Amino acid sequence: MRALSGGRGTAGRRGPGRSPLDALIMLAGVAVVVAAVTPIVSQWLFNQPDQRLVDLEVYREGGLAVLRGASLYDFLTEPPQLLPFTYPPFAALLAVPFTLMSWRAAQWTWTVLIYAALAVAVWYAFRDLIRRTGRWAPLTTGVLVAAAAWLDPDRDQIRFGQVGVFLLAMCLADCCTRSPRWPRGLLVGLALAIKLVPGVFLVYFLITGRRDAFVNALATAVVATLGAFAVLPHDSAGYWFGALLQGGDRTGSVAGTTNQAINGIVARIIDQGPVRTGVWLVLALVVAYAGFGLARRTTYTADALAGDRVTGRIGTDHFAGTDHYAGTDHCAAADPASGPGAYTLLLAGVTITGLLSVLLSPVGWIHHLVWMIPAIGALVGDGRDTRRCLSGLAFWIFFLFPLPWWGAHLSGTGHPPIARFWGSLERDSFGLAAIVAVVLLGTWLTNRVTRRTGREDPSQRQVEVGTLAT
Repeated sequence: MRALSGGRGTAGRRGPGRSPLDALIMLAGVAVVVAAVTPIVSQWLFNQPDQRLVDLEVYREGGLAVLRGASLYDFLTEPPQLLPFTYPPFAALLAVPFTLMSWRAAQWTWTVLIYAALAVAVWYAFRDLIRRTGRWAPLTTGVLVAAAAWLDPDRDQIRFGQVGVFLLAMCLADCCTRSPRWPRGLLVGLALAIKLVPGVFLVYFLITGRRDAFVNALATAVVATLGAFAVLPHDSAGYWFGALLQGGDRTGSVAGTTNQAINGIVARIIDQGPVRTGVWLVLALVVAYAGFGLARRTTYTADALAGDRVTGRIGTDHFAGTDHYAGTDHCAAADPASGPGAYTLLLAGVTITGLLSVLLSPVGWIHHLVWMIPAIGALVGDGRDTRRCLSGLAFWIFFLFPLPWWGAHLSGTGHPPIARFWGSLERDSFGLAAIVAVVLLGTWLTNRVTRRTGREDPSQRQVEVGTLAT
């Protein structure tokens, strides 16, 4: 590994062997993670059988339906949950291995995999800070994974046995790896085949000029979907032309507290009907236009800081052969002249897109907001900017607590009007905070990074040279 300065110094490089201190640091990092996640795992894996990892049960029942030749979209899980399978058939195929083990073994295996994926996501989210700590990086990583594990959206990943952290890690790896050993876009395509919400990254690839990644992602998703059609033709037809169109009827109440998407916020204010649908569509279009614009601006600025001032399209074919983001064997980094600013803004652009996947979806559950992990990481950067660190800390503290559920309690009957008003705001707090994060990453952070690097914001000039048209 190269030193933080970008040269081949010794501060950030591992030698052929590890000293006893290095081993102790590694063990300390693992110990911190184990100590932090043990209360979470104990709470949910030893909860009542019908109240733990209920979404994993859905995936597993989907895998069993595949093996039995039963219909994927007609079954419900055991009472009291009675949950349907709501994912593409490709996801059911991937769940088949979990049917070959006991329910208890499947729960533990899934939990271990979630925390492994979280470690990958934390590495990409806090790469600059981790690298800055040199030989103490394993302990730094352990502390950051422990801190991320206690965020409310991530605790819900374990509570429900969800796939959100897997999708987060796949999208971050695909978009932020310097020279991937796979065709860029492949992991996003697989994520899209598993769940539809990562489809926003197709838009991101297009508007930032990453056309090869767009083609690879779309082709991967199509191939995976067609493969599922070949294996499960009846279920595939039933999903794409039936279950998918039922939307909220299968996923749960759109107005429920856990839905922090724009649609959920609107649904808690306006009764069901054409007016509510119209307001949601208008607000979603406004947020999409502004959000994708900020993601494009932030990514163009990252490209320019990394040295690609002509095309503004780092991430296409020439990306792998140009060491603009060199720094590790796994992830992008800025050149030393720019400091870590280029990678920070690349991460910010990707994170904005991930947050949009939650906000623009008809249903964006609280556990989908694991995208706040890279949001905090982008704000913190390498830890040298106090104001950025404080803003990241504020978001971390904010998402530690189940504020929407507290707000749901306050907004109910039996409380004075002022309490119900603040309760209603608190009920929508995670979705509103996600919108604030999008704006903060796309404006304040971008401006702050470009000012510190002493370079002008290239976003407008990038648009003028026809990045989207070439």
